[in-house]
Amino acid sequence: MLAIVAAVLFLIALIFELVGFSLGVLTATVFVTAGLLCVALHLAGVGANRRAFARR
Repeated sequence: MLAIVAAVLFLIALIFELVGFSLGVLTATVFVTAGLLCVALHLAGVGANRRAFARR
C-alpha cells in the first residue's frame, strides 16, 4: 500500500516539476521527499500484514 502511495506522490511531483507549479509550501521537492519516506517505510515492512506473535 505504501508503495502505491509513493508512486502517486512521485507522479504529482513529476507533474509539478514539468508544469513549474507550486502550491505555497507544496513543491515538487516536498512530494519527492514524502514519496521517498513512503518507499523507505514500505521496504522496512511497515504496514505489512505480519503475524509474528500469533498465540494459539
